[in-house]
Amino acid sequence: MTAETTGNEPGVAGASAGAEVRWLGGRFWGVSESIVGSLTPRIAGETELLSDFTRSPQDAQAEDCEPDYEGLPQGASTSTHMLAGAVAGIMEHCLMFPVDCVKTRMQSLQPDPAARYRNVMDALRRIVTTEGVWRPMRGLNATAVGAGPAHALYFACYEKLKKTLSDVIHPGANSHLANGTAGCVATLLHDAVMNPAEVVKQRMQMYNSPYRGVLDCVRAVWQKEGPAAFYRSYTTQLTMNVPFQALHFMTYEYLQELLNPHRQYNPSSHMLSGALAGAIAAAATTPLDVCKTLLNTQESLTLGTLSSGQGPGKGQSQGAHRQISGLAHAFRTVYRLGGLQGFFKGVQARVIYQMPSTAISWSVYEFFKYGLTKHQHDKRRAQHIEA
Repeated sequence: MTAETTGNEPGVAGASAGAEVRWLGGRFWGVSESIVGSLTPRIAGETELLSDFTRSPQDAQAEDCEPDYEGLPQGASTSTHMLAGAVAGIMEHCLMFPVDCVKTRMQSLQPDPAARYRNVMDALRRIVTTEGVWRPMRGLNATAVGAGPAHALYFACYEKLKKTLSDVIHPGANSHLANGTAGCVATLLHDAVMNPAEVVKQRMQMYNSPYRGVLDCVRAVWQKEGPAAFYRSYTTQLTMNVPFQALHFMTYEYLQELLNPHRQYNPSSHMLSGALAGAIAAAATTPLDVCKTLLNTQESLTLGTLSSGQGPGKGQSQGAHRQISGLAHAFRTVYRLGGLQGFFKGVQARVIYQMPSTAISWSVYEFFKYGLTKHQHDKRRAQHIEA
């Protein structure tokens, strides 16, 4: 459904939107009702809901026949943002996981000769042909377990801070500074939850990964490298994701102002804004992502090259290169082995992964936020009519 259709035929389009939401209602809203209904809206929209209750039953019934996007509350409770964010995060990572596997391999500084690919499609074809159709999905369960709570905190924190800071910085209007700041703070919580899952996922994605499964990988890393290994790349991840998310959210909100100025539920604008914002942010932060992948995977061939004393700094001891630790060490290693081009290894796969990922994430998030909020709205209106 497009915004243009809604504007020309509000009755038919609105009824169609309502039918879609009610169809999902029996399957999803019932499960989430106990969570969502337990909290009152903490963000803008409470006054709009309350104003609806002062109308007569006849007015409420008439409006139910022709629901309009503009008639929905503009805010939602924190639990709604968390639930919508968790669903969006899991779907985003699961649907694009094969491309993420390719990105990890293409960022390898010294890949095995059998794992050198020309482009994303060549990589996917060769991985499926030589390693099996399910090989690009290894590590998916670790990602799904981490993505749910990480994105729940991520979106809930972002929405709450965006509203609070916007009211302080630019009351009654959108503030790019508030959007960027909220995105940065939300990233701190997201990465704290997601970083261990990223370590396990990327080690299982590498070519000739020695781990039998997720639990085997967790146990081996814990025993050989200690619990700190799961957060070795945390500062690098933050250094990458803070500017990534600031740029991402600011671009998304700016595009929403252009494409969807009234901030109605408009799937096409959410998808296009999310895709463009993700592509721009991904391309700009690729060098940091290459360093993060190196810290997470601790590539054996790269460590072997450093230990053998090849390249600048060959006078350093082997012990210094048993592990790569810290962003500065990772930067030196990437430059030593790949030059300036090494910082942009896998940039094509990263952009191809992020564009649909962010489009899916924002589309699913806005849809479930819309549906859950409308469910609350309709339930309270029905209770008021009965009373």
